[in-house]
Amino acid sequence: MKKILAVLLCLVMVFSLAACGGGGNDADAPKKVCFVARASADTFAAWLTSEMKKNAEQYKDIFTLDCVSGEGDDDKENALLEDCITKGYDLVIVQSNNNAAQAPYIKKLLDAGIPVITTNPTTHQGDFDGSDSTAIMEGTGTVDADPVEQAAVGAKRAVNEIPKNANVVVLKGPSGNYHADKRREAWDTYFFSQRPDVKIVGEDFANWNSDEALTLMEAWVQKGTHIDAIIAMNDNMAAGAIEAIKDNKEYVKADGSTTFYAYGVDGTAQGCLLIRDGLLTCTALQGANDIAKMNMDYAAKILSGEIEATEVADFVDAPEINKDNVADYIKMYVENGEIKE
Repeated sequence: MKKILAVLLCLVMVFSLAACGGGGNDADAPKKVCFVARASADTFAAWLTSEMKKNAEQYKDIFTLDCVSGEGDDDKENALLEDCITKGYDLVIVQSNNNAAQAPYIKKLLDAGIPVITTNPTTHQGDFDGSDSTAIMEGTGTVDADPVEQAAVGAKRAVNEIPKNANVVVLKGPSGNYHADKRREAWDTYFFSQRPDVKIVGEDFANWNSDEALTLMEAWVQKGTHIDAIIAMNDNMAAGAIEAIKDNKEYVKADGSTTFYAYGVDGTAQGCLLIRDGLLTCTALQGANDIAKMNMDYAAKILSGEIEATEVADFVDAPEINKDNVADYIKMYVENGEIKE
């Protein structure tokens, strides 16, 4: 009888511990979030990834954050999105390389019951179904910036700044990327339509990449026509183009003055230093810290059951950064560690 009672007691204890340990751990364990960035070679994407990690720290009791990169390759990014289903993430934040290419895989995440926030850029319903709809893709939320507003900052300034009959080159982001396409459209609306005297002597895709921009700029310069302005859809490409001519006395004189204008978007630390050095005319801030903070705040609320992902629709501002105020932004980057003093 004693042996039987001892065995029964052991069994009761085992089942009790299993019930408490299993259910309690599952309920209390942090959820899993994955941020799928478009490319680590893209300075803004790299900055955004860094800020995501920093801002996630305050929510480590609610969720853990993994960050991966599609490296500017649609197939690789799509495979990473499918992998998020396999690994059972509780929420996925997607920075698409090509909106239309990633949209079907975002739908796979939704069908698997995984909430999705698209960020920088927003994925729209038209990206998924081929329509003209600019509504946020059904079932998702978004944290983003307005690419038209961003590019308009430089374009409106350039109207009165770029000399008459100027020769300009245009560096574009990836084809099919919402921010890339809309920033280019903004330059048509706010600059080229008002300055028919300006001639585009070179225009091509540099895919947000400084190395690609450098190669293109070298080829355009070798043709012998002086380029009066570099119009780039992000700071990274502007930096690449500037690198190609910074040692060319036709473009940068011995006293450091330049014979060209250059416009970017993103307001990265790199862009701010170029403005300080007189090589970049202006840029528009796309605050990675603000975008990351919003994403992490909303992730915590979604995973805590406070809101649904579809309730998320938030956008950051795009202030101009130029030689008059760049010191303030450099100070910001020094304080957050992006720039070393």
